[in-house]
Order: sequence, then structure tokens, then C-alpha cells
Amino acid sequence: MNSHQTFVKVRYAETDQMGVVHHANYAVYLELARINWLENLGISYKKMEESGVMLPVYDMRFSFLKPAYFDDTLCVKIELRKQPGASIIFDYKITNEEGVLLTKAETTLVFVDMQTNRPTRCPKYVLDKLNA
Repeated sequence: MNSHQTFVKVRYAETDQMGVVHHANYAVYLELARINWLENLGISYKKMEESGVMLPVYDMRFSFLKPAYFDDTLCVKIELRKQPGASIIFDYKITNEEGVLLTKAETTLVFVDMQTNRPTRCPKYVLDKLNA
């Protein structure tokens, strides 16, 4: 499964006085999409960390095309760009209920061995799930 959709209802606290989603909240939407993507594959991020591997964000880029507003239901589509090695790259498209593209984003995360705090290869069980 190389792509997945997550739906997010914009809460009032995520907006400014004009009802527009503040840009800082988009990082949270992307994280939610990544966690849901992993769960949909049958992978628990919590268990990944318990096994000694974490996935910190190395790079994050956004293109804000149109605003999202309070009470919108957003669709965050995440897509794996390529087979992971020591890093994993995702592309995202965020649309509103009408299907209008609001935001494009990409993230690069690095698999890190928590004992050495050094990059490591993508765990085999993740690759197995991706190739199933």
C-alpha cells in the first residue's frame, strides 16, 4: 500500500480570528496521515520505537495554494515516493470537501537506531509489509 487517505475535521483552536487554519497545524495533519498510513499497513509506530527505531523528520516542505477554514473536513492523501532505504519520503495532497487542492507537501524522515542515535536501514518488517 503506497498511498492512504486520512480525514481531518478542522477544529476552532487550529484557526486564526478569520477562521483560517494556521500554517503550523499542517505539520500535525501530515503526522496524523503518516501514523494512519503505518497503521493501515499493520505497523505500530509505538512498537517500532519500542524495538529501538524512531523516524524523526529531516525535511518538510509545503506549498499553500488555498486556505482551509474552521469546520472544513480535509482529506490528507499521503503517498510513498519510493522504496525506503535509510530514509523514507512522502508526498501529500490536502483537499477540502469539494476536492479543491489546498496544500501540497513533502516530508523526508530518517530511520534512526535509538541506541546509537545514528541512521539505520528501514526495518525488514516494514519492507515486507510494503512488498506484500
